[in-house]
Amino acid sequence: MIRHFRNAFISGLAILIPLGVTIFVIRFLLKNIGEPSSHLFFYYLDPVTRHKPWVDGVLRIISTGVVVILITLLGYLSKYFLGKIFVKVTEKIITSVPFIKTVYKTAKQIVDTFREQNKAIFQQVVLVEYPRTGCYALGFLTGTARGETQIKTGKTIVNVFIPTTPNPTSGFLLLIPQEDILALEMSVSDGMKLIISGGAVVPAYNPKTGKTEQFETKNLSLETPDEG
Repeated sequence: MIRHFRNAFISGLAILIPLGVTIFVIRFLLKNIGEPSSHLFFYYLDPVTRHKPWVDGVLRIISTGVVVILITLLGYLSKYFLGKIFVKVTEKIITSVPFIKTVYKTAKQIVDTFREQNKAIFQQVVLVEYPRTGCYALGFLTGTARGETQIKTGKTIVNVFIPTTPNPTSGFLLLIPQEDILALEMSVSDGMKLIISGGAVVPAYNPKTGKTEQFETKNLSLETPDEG
């Protein structure tokens, strides 16, 4: 009975936590983006009318949407000639101020680093024999090795990240010859679900269609043969 109660409670948390995080993010955006921008966009409205609960909520939602659209438009225009010129001129103006220059360059370097890593990281799901022959570990191909590791081994070495279960944010890096890895057809998201669930959620593979669908593994128990 206690076990069923615990499982039901955990199932309830699994439903409420994503909903709670979503509500928290929405409230954070409305308070920190919608509220300040609503005073900027709707400054001409009467303060008494603007501070009515339902009016204030609608204005925050509209202002947040406008800010999101403006940010998206800025990213879209930055890909074109005039947009690139505008971004470069703005950066020159910002980097001309002593203190602000240091903060801006540091923040920009961090953002650029994560953006470049996001393009290259987790290219494909692979299997590698680890930690011994005949024992396989699920990993993610992150790219081809370069420099000294490639030259001194004399082989085509690839970088494979082996995440831990159930927390895939930690793990370790293996540099393996390309011929020693086994590429899988499952997507990176399916591989991540497999790792986070500890093998409970496995993408079923159809070799004819190459398509996958999720199913949950049944509870299995390893039985030892009877003695004698």
